Amino acid sequence: MLTPQGPVTTGSPEETQALGGAIAHTLKRGGCVAFVAPLGGGKTCLVQGICAALGVTEHVTSPTFILVNEYSGAADDGKPLPIYHFDLYRLGGGDDLVDIGWDDYVGGDGICLVEWADRAPGRMPEETLWVDIQAPAETERVITLTKQSG
Repeated sequence: MLTPQGPVTTGSPEETQALGGAIAHTLKRGGCVAFVAPLGGGKTCLVQGICAALGVTEHVTSPTFILVNEYSGAADDGKPLPIYHFDLYRLGGGDDLVDIGWDDYVGGDGICLVEWADRAPGRMPEETLWVDIQAPAETERVITLTKQSG
């Protein structure tokens, strides 16, 4: 089982997606993963790995201009698992979160994957897995996982 214990270095998009797959197997309904990284840092690549591991067959892209994409995945028990993929890069303020129904998504029966989570300080749920990504080279990523608990 993957646990937050220090940085993980990946050397390719495929390795980054594989790490996303490992993260996926630790998530439960109502879970939230908050990604913080520079532009082009690998946030969507990790989300793609998480979604693939959760059975999403659709093409996963960053919802930069619409703020949230919804995907259909499957939980370990085979039951449908909604996945909500947010991109808060263009977030104008707290009212934008209200406008998209943030509180209806968070803590519900699905999983929230939030790119640019640092643009919504104080709005992540109490139980959030924070993923900090550094990009020291073109394909190298240094990824640190931190579990936030109430």
